[in-house]
Amino acid sequence: MKPADIFIALMVAITWGLAFVASRIALDELSPELMTALRFTIAAVPCLFIRKPKIAWPLLIAISFTLFLGQFLSQAYGIARGVPVGLTSVVVQSQALFTIGFAAVAFGERATPAQTLGIVIAAIGLLMICGTVGYDFSVGAFAVLMIAPVSFAVGNLLLRGARGVPMFDLFAWLCLASAVPLFALALIANGPAPTWTSLTHMSLTTGLCMLALGGISTSIAYWLWGRLLRDYPAAQVVPFALLVPFVGSAASSIVFGERFGPLRLAGMLTVIGGIAVMVLAGRPQALPKAV
Repeated sequence: MKPADIFIALMVAITWGLAFVASRIALDELSPELMTALRFTIAAVPCLFIRKPKIAWPLLIAISFTLFLGQFLSQAYGIARGVPVGLTSVVVQSQALFTIGFAAVAFGERATPAQTLGIVIAAIGLLMICGTVGYDFSVGAFAVLMIAPVSFAVGNLLLRGARGVPMFDLFAWLCLASAVPLFALALIANGPAPTWTSLTHMSLTTGLCMLALGGISTSIAYWLWGRLLRDYPAAQVVPFALLVPFVGSAASSIVFGERFGPLRLAGMLTVIGGIAVMVLAGRPQALPKAV
């Protein structure tokens, strides 16, 4: 990779890691539904200037509701219900485990031995983390958070149906498709008056966090990441995503003073290790078709 593109990949990973901290700050004033809706509304602003890409509405909505709405709403809910930011960033990245598993079922892709080993390692790490649930946050909050990597994985696979579509245009319209129902959900869950009050009494800190989440972490970062995946093999680009949980955990430790017990820390490191094995193992092979 060119040095400039390596720098871009590093900045994207750092931006995504810091986004977990910004989300936690914003959730002190906004509900999960409203925070997620506002995030995607900001990211959807380019839709005022660009046309909808050539992709069928059902596919666009399906990608939006999994890759964006499902993933980020469950993230926000988990964080709002007490799941530590650092742990959240690790759990979300376990999407690699589910992506490979779902690809095997949906597309007949056979995981390599190294990828299988990575799946086992990451699964053990998740089980170790499960052993710590119930102390500082509820089982229900963790269960909702686990929707994020599953939804992320499904969105990854659905995204294959949008090959050849301009990434920036696509992601802007994906954000718009999520923002509309999320605002409706916020109004239903919180009520019109509290929703309006939250928006009009938002602090400068929360406003800046939302601009960073919508304009930088979602709109710009996803576009740059898509451009890198377009220009380089996935094996060269995807490993940079391994930095996200490290950045998220380190930043949350500094900003919120988060500390993890031995079992949870070991589980987090085990999940990241399993993801590393999966990512570096290469592309799964397609199963031979039946004669």
